[in-house]
Amino acid sequence: MTKKILITTGGSGGHVIPSLSIYDALKDDYEIQISTDLRGSKYINNKNYNYSLIDVPNLFSNLLLFPYNLIRFCVSIVKSYKYLKLNNFNILISTGGYMSLPLCLASNLLNIKIYIFEPNSVLGRANKLMLNFAKKIICYDENLKGISKKQLHKIYLVKPLLRKEIYKYQKNQKTKIAEKKKILIIGGSQGAKFFDEFITKIIIRLSKTQKIQVLQQVINLNSKEIIKKFYQKNYIDHELFDFDDKLLTKAVNYDLAITRSGASTISELGYLNIPFVAIPFPYAKDDHQYYNAEFYEKKKSCWLIMQKEIDEERFKDLMMKIFVDETEYFSKKNNLILLNKENTWEKNKSKLIELLNEN
Repeated sequence: MTKKILITTGGSGGHVIPSLSIYDALKDDYEIQISTDLRGSKYINNKNYNYSLIDVPNLFSNLLLFPYNLIRFCVSIVKSYKYLKLNNFNILISTGGYMSLPLCLASNLLNIKIYIFEPNSVLGRANKLMLNFAKKIICYDENLKGISKKQLHKIYLVKPLLRKEIYKYQKNQKTKIAEKKKILIIGGSQGAKFFDEFITKIIIRLSKTQKIQVLQQVINLNSKEIIKKFYQKNYIDHELFDFDDKLLTKAVNYDLAITRSGASTISELGYLNIPFVAIPFPYAKDDHQYYNAEFYEKKKSCWLIMQKEIDEERFKDLMMKIFVDETEYFSKKNNLILLNKENTWEKNKSKLIELLNEN
């Protein structure tokens, strides 16, 4: 009999995108479904994925409403219990987020096997709560932060599980930096104002001595118009975007990325051999963006800069050094290549299936 799997995921792109990769890896071998909330549904194409919406309150979003939200949360556990039982799921895979908690708790009550997926280098709070009930935690970093010694045996290592189409993209094969420096800027949705203002200033300063081409994420429409005018005034070749799920098809021949360090973003950059300067979002929960970037820095495959330590002169000098000192640049690029050498869609798919088929 075919196993039925439910993937439960939180409402951010960092939670949902890995869940879609897991879905694609398992859909040919299992009967599979995703559950998320309204926030998460915007990342899911309903033509390609079988998913359902389950509304779960955030207990700590408003302390005045805590008693009310606690009642709603308990009701969501009951609803989750009925939903799981009605659909006869055998396995639950949680990619984290508070909305996954009721389904994890209900799965434990029903003796449904629970697996946790953690793409970050630090264990998320919801995943940490549920780890006692889980058989394994699927992750990328053997030195996962926030996990107790008695739970280390639950770690199941895989290479970064990327979106399926990423594995089909041509990788960056450049062996020389051209005269025109091509820079990709990914500020993400959180703390994007810093990138809009500070990184834009750096690009303008660099353009005084270097030929620059920029592909830059800008979330705010007002900022987009301001940055566009700055770049036009300084004759900088540029393309601005807010969200583009095909971004890396355009960016694969760019020389360098300046980026936040969400797990999916830097995993995809690394896989495509695009060297990057990571500037972690300083207010990320449990500082997980720092630890994501630190994983690559320890393997000498990226530059890691803390936002609080940045000043214009030092950052401009770093950018100049990266482009002038090609030895260090290509050393980091080669380390990225080695780091991702064994990362293939089929290998990751086989590892997941092997895990789920264990007794």
